Amino acid sequence: MSKHPNRAAALWLAAGLAGYLLVPWYAIQDTAWYYVLPDILGGAETANGLVQALVNGRVWLLLGLLGLAVAAAGLLLPAGRRQGRWLLAGGLAGLLGLGGSGFLIGARGWSFAWLNERFGELAVNQFGMGMGAFIVLLSLVVIAAFGLARLGYFKGDLFVAAAVVCCASLLALFIAFPVAKALSGAFLTEEGQWALSALFERVADERIWNLNCLRGGGVQCGVAWNTLFLALAAAFGTTLLGTMMALLAERCAGPRVQAPLRVIALLPIITPPFVVGLGLILLFGRAGIVNQFLEYAFDVTPTRWFYGVLGILVAQLFAFTPIAFMIMRGVVQGLAPSLEEAAQILHADRRKTFFTVTLPLLKPGLANAFLVGFIESIADFGNPIVVGGQFSVLSTDIFFAIVGAQFDQGRAAALAWILTVFALAVFALQRGLLGRQNYTTVSGKGDSGIPMPLPDGLRRTLNAVVYPWLAFTLVVYLFAFAGGFVQTWGRDYTFTLKHFQTAFGIEWGQFGLVWAGAAWNSMFTTLKLSGISAPLTAAIGLLIAYLLARTDFRGRNGFEFVALLAFAIPGTVLGVSYILAFNVPPVELTGTGLLIVLCFLFRNLPVGVQAGTAAFKQLDKALDEASLMLRASTAQTLFTVILPLLKPALVAALVYSFARAMTTVSAVIFLVTAENELATTYIIGRVGNGDYGVALAYCTVLILVMSLIIALIQWTVGERKLGRRKSGAAPAVATPA
Repeated sequence: MSKHPNRAAALWLAAGLAGYLLVPWYAIQDTAWYYVLPDILGGAETANGLVQALVNGRVWLLLGLLGLAVAAAGLLLPAGRRQGRWLLAGGLAGLLGLGGSGFLIGARGWSFAWLNERFGELAVNQFGMGMGAFIVLLSLVVIAAFGLARLGYFKGDLFVAAAVVCCASLLALFIAFPVAKALSGAFLTEEGQWALSALFERVADERIWNLNCLRGGGVQCGVAWNTLFLALAAAFGTTLLGTMMALLAERCAGPRVQAPLRVIALLPIITPPFVVGLGLILLFGRAGIVNQFLEYAFDVTPTRWFYGVLGILVAQLFAFTPIAFMIMRGVVQGLAPSLEEAAQILHADRRKTFFTVTLPLLKPGLANAFLVGFIESIADFGNPIVVGGQFSVLSTDIFFAIVGAQFDQGRAAALAWILTVFALAVFALQRGLLGRQNYTTVSGKGDSGIPMPLPDGLRRTLNAVVYPWLAFTLVVYLFAFAGGFVQTWGRDYTFTLKHFQTAFGIEWGQFGLVWAGAAWNSMFTTLKLSGISAPLTAAIGLLIAYLLARTDFRGRNGFEFVALLAFAIPGTVLGVSYILAFNVPPVELTGTGLLIVLCFLFRNLPVGVQAGTAAFKQLDKALDEASLMLRASTAQTLFTVILPLLKPALVAALVYSFARAMTTVSAVIFLVTAENELATTYIIGRVGNGDYGVALAYCTVLILVMSLIIALIQWTVGERKLGRRKSGAAPAVATPA
């Protein structure tokens, strides 16, 4: 046992007291909290928590101070179960008091009409919680977690208890709460009354579920069927193409082909999802190359035939197939050649071995790739808005229900329910199909076998499909890249840099360098917010991965499900949830850059979790055990033994989170403001105005910026080496001395 068992709890108590005395309690509008530190002893908005409670009449804030006092009394007792009860009681009392009052009392007094009727109007109100409230609440959460550890939970480990409880609180506040609040809007009638029938009336709308399209005549299906059919087709297509590319890269192609495949695999990470749609417009739009050729050669009048379900599906196949390729490439690399060799020793030919041994072992990768393709498709906003034409999908209908002339939050919530149910159904189906089966193919034992060559028929099929697809992909991206260098696509192909000058012009003014381009503000804002969110995403993701891989506690399965739930929640739903949940006290963040950072963080959190989980599976638990046996604490073991071994996973999670934050659109389309405009929303705005040149020029700059970052991660981390021989490599032969 430590010589100072109560030191950590005492430090958190001191932090909670500092939150009451040294910083403003409420959020300060239009300025940072540290600018008003000289005024923390006065002012209705800038005062600290103690002054707010005793001078400004907000006596409910004393409940948190009461909780800290109870916990402090507990520290006078010896470390053990009795002390744990006092710490837990103090932490919960403070949390329930401050949290409850935060939700019950808002900017207009009581937040609910029935409280006004019961207790009368409040003489004072309160604003959104600020730095002081955050520090106190965090202290109370940690103290409550210490109480659980003292009671015997988490094997008595204070660090693990605090990490689990803090991470669970963050997931509840920034994933479960906003999503639940947004979805609850579907149950409100137009008069603001709760009614289950309100959800059924909205969900049963004929525009959502009609199947008149099956009768022909050019009539569209309901928006739910449009989204579901499109997502299933995109998921199936991206999984099939990604698997074929992975097999070709790892089992057929040489180094000359593998390098271009890696480049194409990185394209969707470093480009916004709608860039492919813009490239396809330059090819197949009314003023595109194909329509111009048809008009010139066959006098065919240009039409908008490409816009609609065909355009969206093709754009999504191009945009999301490389993601499936990255997933399947790792799975194919991990297949142990010894299993295929064993099948061939038992006289199975290559075709039978592939379909009975190799393909079944790809099942986890296939399921993951299908899930990713499905969720990316239903959450996709950029491609439907760019090439969708009159074809409606749920993501765009949710957007127009919120920001359109109808402003129908109830309809948006009902559509979000459908989108979320679709995603969770596929998520549950994937986990159910994989179950608890074991697909381990890489163990601690050596395996230097040669991967089996693919059957001739399959190899010819892969060559016939993959190479034309790669060529077409390069053409689409080339057109998207070239569109920013011509005057007006379809009319004037004169080379120009004016679009880059408009977006990123630099001038020398009277007082020095002037960022004159219209896009600089959005670029700087995107870089700043992405740079803040990426390290937080990587750190919290790896911490959660550590808790899942190295600790055992009650509720672990539920904790894991909630941690990965953000992946199953479409970005459109998460964006709507944030705008509805965080526009009133106690957490009032609408219109701030912090809200966008939080959206980036929790939208991309599964990236850090998955990267960390994969890395932890490669580390022997004996390392942890040896450190603990030498009397190092769990925190010391994590930071001095495990973390240095996780540098590749840390860097990968950091850069991938940064790239996704730079290029996301569906989750933040509702959150941007004039002060916090992002690169992707700026580009979509230019596309909406028909200014394709500037939009494509911006995309080009964004691609270059992200390419530099991806190149840095590839150079830093390098390739995974499994110690296997390549086909045709001769085994080493020992020679006599």
